[in-house]
Amino acid sequence: MKRKFLVLLSVLIMASLVIVGCGKKDDNDAKPAEENTQTETAENNEENKEEENKYTQNFEGKTLNVVATSDSYVPLFDKFTEKTGAKVEFLSMSSGEVISRTKAEGKPMADLWFGGGLDAFMAARDDGLLENYTSDVTATVPEEYKDKDGAYISKGITVVGFIVNDAILEEKGLEAPKTWKDLADPKYEHLVIMSNPAISGTNYAALKGLLDIYGEEEGWKIFEGINNNIDFYSKRGKDPQEKTVQGEFAIGIIPADKKAFDAAKDNNLTVIYPEDGVCWVPEGVAIFKGSENVDVAKAFIDFMLSVDAQKMIAEIDGKDSNQLIVPGIEGFDLGLPKDRLVKEDLSTFGSDRERILDKFNEISKGKTEDK
Repeated sequence: MKRKFLVLLSVLIMASLVIVGCGKKDDNDAKPAEENTQTETAENNEENKEEENKYTQNFEGKTLNVVATSDSYVPLFDKFTEKTGAKVEFLSMSSGEVISRTKAEGKPMADLWFGGGLDAFMAARDDGLLENYTSDVTATVPEEYKDKDGAYISKGITVVGFIVNDAILEEKGLEAPKTWKDLADPKYEHLVIMSNPAISGTNYAALKGLLDIYGEEEGWKIFEGINNNIDFYSKRGKDPQEKTVQGEFAIGIIPADKKAFDAAKDNNLTVIYPEDGVCWVPEGVAIFKGSENVDVAKAFIDFMLSVDAQKMIAEIDGKDSNQLIVPGIEGFDLGLPKDRLVKEDLSTFGSDRERILDKFNEISKGKTEDK
């Protein structure tokens, strides 16, 4: 009996040692897991810090001089100042003035050129006025939205649509046009308004895009029909939207952005993306060759392509196209049918401009005079 008791006791002691041993093994296993978690967290923090530093450099005491078409981007440049310490000074000027003044003075008027139609940037590139710049950040932008040598890059794109005063069309017993071909129908005579494509980058993009959709011969034939329905071409880019809202015209050819959709909602109008192709134009950003603060301008371009900056640009511009420039950016949801964007030949966007506008002037026959 005593022997059986001792055997049982020995078994219990051995079982206890095994359990304790297992417990110690679990404790030892837990330590490396904890250390791994700490290591992963440190690595993630380091990656985040590296991502942040990618767009952040110290430019205290320097000033980035910017020529731009609008001062609405001040918050964006304020954020750049916050991150880098660089002050930003603005000069407001049209794209045509930028090129003519730079040529006349023989030196850059600023460090950075922000915004404007692509044709002007192409002309400036061809005249040797722009600094080439590429980086790991700009490399992520699709080829169609930047110069192959880095002379310019897009901050976004402008797309072209129609704004329709449904009440006027209903009164005349007409349906809204769905395509550019529809817009050439004689039933819309006197009802269409468009800005002068020689002045408006948006409407030059509309004209160039139409030729890219249908080819030169058919494209010009369609435009002749559209021209017959237009009484005059306005000097101000915002006239087609404003005059359609006011009921002076039934259909305006416009940049289809949030302002257009808001105006349509507030006034019972409709914005239409043409079914046969949505014309578009990249909005350029470039560095002036020989400027004083090229390094700051380069840092700004990388910053501009960051997620936070692109979100700000999407909000300021009121567009939902920024995700085309930097994939994954969330802008406004304006229902842009990206599969309908015209496959434009951007290589001829600037080089064909003079020829296209000469043909336009021939067809329009003085309709661009002030009215």
